[in-house]
Amino acid sequence: MAFYDHLTDFAGLPVADYMEARRLTRSGDDPASRHRPPELDGLADPGSVAWRLTRYGYGYDEGDQWSSLDYLTGFTGFVSDPAAVSAVVVGSLVDAFRVESSDEVRDAFVEIAPRLSGLRFLFYADLFAEECEASWIRHGDLSPLVAAYPRLTGFAARGTGRLSLESLEHPGLRGLTLQGGGLPGRLARQVASSRLPELEHLELWLGVEDYGGDTAPEDLGPVLSGRAFPGLRSLGLRNAEHTGAWVRALAKAPVTARLHTLDLSLGVLRDEDVAPLLEAPVFRGLRRLDLHHHYLSEEAAGEVRRVLTDAGVEVDLSERLEPDTHHDEVHYYTAVSE
Repeated sequence: MAFYDHLTDFAGLPVADYMEARRLTRSGDDPASRHRPPELDGLADPGSVAWRLTRYGYGYDEGDQWSSLDYLTGFTGFVSDPAAVSAVVVGSLVDAFRVESSDEVRDAFVEIAPRLSGLRFLFYADLFAEECEASWIRHGDLSPLVAAYPRLTGFAARGTGRLSLESLEHPGLRGLTLQGGGLPGRLARQVASSRLPELEHLELWLGVEDYGGDTAPEDLGPVLSGRAFPGLRSLGLRNAEHTGAWVRALAKAPVTARLHTLDLSLGVLRDEDVAPLLEAPVFRGLRRLDLHHHYLSEEAAGEVRRVLTDAGVEVDLSERLEPDTHHDEVHYYTAVSE
């Protein structure tokens, strides 16, 4: 599986497409008889939507040759009050990011940061499979991008294969999400050593080794010990090829006792992982445990649901899967592996 759809909402806001908003203003269409598009709300109040900024990829107009900086400057000149923009979803601003890196886009966003002074939420590289597979997305160091927006509270990026977060530091960031088919151990260590004193939510898509996902529990040692982010209350270790190993690590990790939400969804949880999940008292102290997309038998899933629900934990055990068998070999798949 890969990503097949664009985000339709982000940071609790509907996504409005900048290019569609431009078209509406040029065409003079009256959408009163149709469903009101979010672009109209964004034109009236730029902070009421999450603005999607994209120009390449699926449906790309080959005649559009703006630079990323030209495009972003055009956006800040188009909205009525760029300082009111609170959320942005970045699509493909350089040929689906299939270039050596997305530094051009990063640098353009850094340059226009003073005009988007109210930006609080940023999703970087919302691309689906027909535009660019997650493993093809090539980022450089995105630390300067995060640092350029002092009011940023939530940052998410898709495409982790070449992504770097060297010296990541931000005084107010509360949420960090990294999506992809494989999280390199070097990137996990960068996250664990970053300086994010207000971080409350961390979501890492660990992926599979074939796509660079070689992160091991020791790479996240400062996170698991609780030293890295003292305020962390929500942890996602999603899309993991070895979910059971993370269950065993979390059963002994000091950070688990601090969490109210643990997300181990989209991975390869199997029956042999049930015992450590149920025997460790720390998991019964959670408010919510997300295990959807798993390979538990009906009996094992029922036992997990019974024990944890009785302990007051809200458990998501939806999307139970059966492994594939080819030539007498059994195969288990994460949700995103390509």
